[in-house]
Amino acid sequence: MQLQISQYLSYVMETTWSSSATLTGGLTPLSFHRHITPAGEKFRQLFKSKVSESLTKRRSFALLASNKSSTNFRNDSVREDNINYEESNKSLSLKDYFKQSEHLFRSDGGPPRWFSPLECASQLDNSPLLLSLPAIDGLGLILTLHFQRLGKIFDIWCLHIPIDDRTPFPELVKLVVGTIRSEHYHSPKRPIYLVSESFGGCLALAVASCCPDIDLLLVLANPATSFSKSQLQPLIPLLGNMPDISRVGVPYMLNFLADIPSKMVMGTLDKRLPVQQTIDEITDASIALSSYLSAMSDVLSTESLLWKLKMVKSASAYANSRLHAVKSETLVLSSGRDKMLPSVEEGERLRKVLPKCKVRTFNDSGHAFFLEHAHDLVSIIIGTSFYRRGAYHNYASDYIPPSPSEFRKIYESMSWLENITSPVVLSTLESREIVRGLAGIPKEGPVLYVGNHMMLGLELAPLVTRFMMERDILLRGIAHPLMFTKLKEGNLPDVSSFDFIRVMGAVPVSATNFYRLFSINSHILLYPGGVREALHRKGEEYKLFWPEQSEFIRMAARFGAKIIPFGAVGEDDIFQLLLDYNDQAKIPFLKSFYEELSKEAVKLRSDSVGEVTNQEQHMPVLLPKIPGRFYYLFGKPIETAGRKRELKSRKKSQELYLEVQSQVQRCLAYLKEKRKNDPYRNIVQRLVYQARHGSESEVPTFEH
Repeated sequence: MQLQISQYLSYVMETTWSSSATLTGGLTPLSFHRHITPAGEKFRQLFKSKVSESLTKRRSFALLASNKSSTNFRNDSVREDNINYEESNKSLSLKDYFKQSEHLFRSDGGPPRWFSPLECASQLDNSPLLLSLPAIDGLGLILTLHFQRLGKIFDIWCLHIPIDDRTPFPELVKLVVGTIRSEHYHSPKRPIYLVSESFGGCLALAVASCCPDIDLLLVLANPATSFSKSQLQPLIPLLGNMPDISRVGVPYMLNFLADIPSKMVMGTLDKRLPVQQTIDEITDASIALSSYLSAMSDVLSTESLLWKLKMVKSASAYANSRLHAVKSETLVLSSGRDKMLPSVEEGERLRKVLPKCKVRTFNDSGHAFFLEHAHDLVSIIIGTSFYRRGAYHNYASDYIPPSPSEFRKIYESMSWLENITSPVVLSTLESREIVRGLAGIPKEGPVLYVGNHMMLGLELAPLVTRFMMERDILLRGIAHPLMFTKLKEGNLPDVSSFDFIRVMGAVPVSATNFYRLFSINSHILLYPGGVREALHRKGEEYKLFWPEQSEFIRMAARFGAKIIPFGAVGEDDIFQLLLDYNDQAKIPFLKSFYEELSKEAVKLRSDSVGEVTNQEQHMPVLLPKIPGRFYYLFGKPIETAGRKRELKSRKKSQELYLEVQSQVQRCLAYLKEKRKNDPYRNIVQRLVYQARHGSESEVPTFEH
């Protein structure tokens, strides 16, 4: 029988109730990770056996799910770690959060302590430790909706502070610091994450200020360091004069301010279930919410409410006084519709005060950020390059692929381009026969795809999603550094605009990242023309701007990678280039603006010669056309296996480099000529065809 969180807490409270509530060495006597009491050790052994049993069942279910699924999104780098990323049909919801919280409210007691939810048994080697610090309620369940995905890449402990506990804030800081130092002693190279919301954000910052010598990473959602500007401030004197019977409405008010009811409804609607099932889920969740609020009202005394609010106030002051000592990497998640705290303004303040701080703002989110179905915390962490298992972030081995639901979200946000261009994708078999689809693409890596950029890289989204959906292949794009870092603040798009490309596996261009991707058998997408091709001038459509010397041949040969040249055409069928860089540079203030803009981005190939070095950042002026169609052709794979010694020769590698370039040009010429015979090149003809044969039908193209 699977052991649930509530059973764990009940058992611990029963078996250790007589233990001293004194905090020893910074750890509670209820901790079952280090320094465990005899009763705690007894439970630990039982808990470990249940975890093992649960993992076996869950892996069996995941294997069954993957056999039934038509689309399985994984990546070679994570296959080595034996992770299955199929999503369970029984993912945790707000209903689960309400039920588990209600149980804790009704059966709570004892000192603060750590627990590990069963859903969080880690499946990755060398997983970082994640300490989840509680919000103002003290329950420690704020990550309930994220436990299952987080548990695959982290070793998770949650801090639980019972409602009637009166441990002062400095003692809570000592407790967490003691836990961190103990774990750091046992695993000194293991990063430790502190993930928290609201009050927990103050606790995390205070702890980080005490541990400048330890590798800590903070993820803070709407931290309460701005409590002095909070709408909750007036509650403190009000509660002091409130009759005890009147405080029953306070939990309802707090949950309204946290926007939990509306997020509960929206989370259910986002699942797009049948109408009756949607109604049933909302009804069940509403009942669970009502029961949860009732339980909170029953156990929350006026004294407890006052204590918690004063605790947040003191925590805010304590943390703010020590911000200068925080050296940890920090990721702040700010909600635009936080009714309790001015979180957006606070996020910007912390970004300026903390030396290693990133901020991401979510305009439609409320105070209870982690309880919103719209957010996938794993994807946020991956998208901000904030996940690592060592001292430094490794773009290859530290990458975690998007879950199926996260991929669908990204795909739907970009599907408009595929809908209006109806891409035709062709590949070449070993027999040199050209076929529609990706049958000519090898499944096993390493594979290097080398091709041309269309204007603004518009070919990327349909290409990457087609590989995922048709062949279950995740293309790891070699991207410009401006998508990962800026040399200075200015007018270039914020780095956060490119989080989705990191979620999809893009890495900044460098020889080191190239090597690491090849070493894990990745499918790598490379555009040698880079920015110069993506921001080409008038009359330069489909012209290659490659470096004169080979950049990738010998690296590919070292790993025996297959090289697949490809071409993409269609930009001239969807817009006309009205003003390019040369046109705009004739206007003095625009020329000056673009020169400053280019200084904000890392400049590549500064030691090269030719047009490829002209990487002026600018925004071309485009005139839309009635949409035509995108076309892709992947040539026959070029083998480098067994040619490592041969291709060490500069002359031989240059010959192969020129051959790849020639193959790309042939693909472009083939597509430009063949598309003239496509009866469905125009969107009007395609719409007529789909009206007759169904909107999901594949629109025909030219003979090939």
